[in-house]
Amino acid sequence: MNGEFLPQEASQTLLEHLLELRRRLLWAACGIVLCFLCLLPFAQNLYTLIAQPLLGALPENTGMIATNVVAPFFVPLKVALMAAFLISLPNTLYQIWAFVAPGLYQSEKRLVTPLVLSSLLLFAAGMAFCYFLVFPVVFRFFAASTPVGVSMATDIDNYWSFVLGMFMAFGMTFEVPVAVLLLYRMGVFDLKQLSAARPYLVVAAFVLAAVVTPPDVLSQVMLALPMILLYETGLLACRLLKPKSREGN
Repeated sequence: MNGEFLPQEASQTLLEHLLELRRRLLWAACGIVLCFLCLLPFAQNLYTLIAQPLLGALPENTGMIATNVVAPFFVPLKVALMAAFLISLPNTLYQIWAFVAPGLYQSEKRLVTPLVLSSLLLFAAGMAFCYFLVFPVVFRFFAASTPVGVSMATDIDNYWSFVLGMFMAFGMTFEVPVAVLLLYRMGVFDLKQLSAARPYLVVAAFVLAAVVTPPDVLSQVMLALPMILLYETGLLACRLLKPKSREGN
């Protein structure tokens, strides 16, 4: 008799999960919107801050240009939206955590919090590394490489697309230790396999750097080297932990 109600019970459970997912997504979206509204009055200042590395490398009496009529209005809004997303990221991750937590083992719950915190810190560190170290060096290199008689005038929309791509590239690169630790902790690879993959990682780091960074050796090296060092950091963390085991959960 009980088997006759299983499809209905399963459909009810699925509906409850979908409603809970919608609720969590709405809370995450509300956090982003609230932060965006708070940052909106400072959108122009945020863009000036983002543009400072390039402006500092340009010759005197030069600046950026806007080839699109609406770009001076929309580009600062894009910067403010990105900043709102980053500021509200803890709330977004909490909503995701609250949705998936009931289905996790106790040992997994203990592991999630430090992994989430380390992921946030590493992503922020990657963006800071890009902003304070990579951008000044790369932009000075580009400015010095400009041919005589050519004025280096960058469109603000193209500049924002470049900055956003670089932020994402360096932010994701700094997540390498977390990825290595997760693969090891979940038992996908053991320490011996991860160590043996080191030469392949070196090649992959430079190939990836060549794809996601500007076509100059300097910026590619500045992305590839941290990736290699962070991989070694992940291996060091793996030596301090044991692979995942479900026994006793």
